[in-house]
Amino acid sequence: MTRGGVLAYGLLGLPLAFAALPIYVHVPRFYADVAGMELALLGFILLGARLLDAGIDPWLGWLADRVRRPTMVAVALLPFALGFVALLNPPDSHVALWLLASLALTYLGFSAASVAYQAWGAELAHDDAGRTRVTSAREGAGLLGVLIGGSLPQVAGYGVAAATLVALLAVGMAALAWGAPRPPQARALPPGNPYLSFVVPLATRNTRWLLGVFALNALAPSITATVFVFFVADRLGLAAQAPLFLAVYFLAGAAGMPLWTRLARRFSLHALWLAGMLAAVAAFVWAYWLPAGAVGGFAAICALSGLAFGADLALPPALLARVIDANGHSGQREGAYFGLWNFVNKLVLAVAGALALAILDALGYRRGAQDAAALDALAFAYAVVPCLLKLAAAAWLLAAWRGRRF
Repeated sequence: MTRGGVLAYGLLGLPLAFAALPIYVHVPRFYADVAGMELALLGFILLGARLLDAGIDPWLGWLADRVRRPTMVAVALLPFALGFVALLNPPDSHVALWLLASLALTYLGFSAASVAYQAWGAELAHDDAGRTRVTSAREGAGLLGVLIGGSLPQVAGYGVAAATLVALLAVGMAALAWGAPRPPQARALPPGNPYLSFVVPLATRNTRWLLGVFALNALAPSITATVFVFFVADRLGLAAQAPLFLAVYFLAGAAGMPLWTRLARRFSLHALWLAGMLAAVAAFVWAYWLPAGAVGGFAAICALSGLAFGADLALPPALLARVIDANGHSGQREGAYFGLWNFVNKLVLAVAGALALAILDALGYRRGAQDAAALDALAFAYAVVPCLLKLAAAAWLLAAWRGRRF
């Protein structure tokens, strides 16, 4: 694979990630403030759409193993783009129905494109260095997409954001179709029920071990993301600087991708992922002791933890591609594996959101609280709990590595 070919493959990761923050951050506020939707109904629709999104991933994985990768990606991008544009342009009436339909369309297109796109990447290399090159290109572009998508609606408006996504999807698909490498062998179509496609991956011990480590490790940044706004606003008193801190974090993560790619040529992926987990803990735990107004200190933590976060993005999918190879399913069931992978990831995000808020409530924190005990509880939930989860995931990974579990 040439450098240009890998970059052509990874470019589509930018527009696919572009919609993440607008959907999760801007859309709820937009429909509450602009469309005047009741919060209870809004929350019910958002939860229902997300559960539907997670539930269809295993079926999409089955489909991705039976449809040509370029065809499935190209077809899936159409409902993704249409749904996103519709989402940001609600009508004057029947707003709730419009929101549900446009979210369902967006999620369907996004999930179908993502599963086929990730499965395509898993077929492109059969050594750890090559796998990491592919995943780093895709996830690095995705970090830039999150950064642009998160800021553009506020800077230029929702109309510009929607038009930008459509343009980026066109560019990304063109690069994928004409510049990305193709798998070296033709795919054999595996048998199986579409609703049971995840059974084959789950039946293998190495897949279960990897999914366990991945899920536990993913809880940490998911809890941090849920508590971030509260921590920055109430503990640090820097709500206005929140976009700056996010930009530092995502840019550092994207900038660190070449580093993880180079290191994968020399070191085990297990060792690198373990090092990334420990580096994240070493960089992030200091947030617990930050005083109010610590702009420079928190920016440094965001930069260093962002660099470490690159390992969480680049290395687990590369390890999954290795597991697929080891199980003899390369060129056959990549879609099933990544359908299951995405389902677990979305389930973790849902659990983390509820868990983070439950922890805050149990520790006695209330929104806007300024007493010392409440702020200490907030800092504990934001910095210490995720680090403890990271250390537990690191111990699990070490046990798996020493026992040659995956």
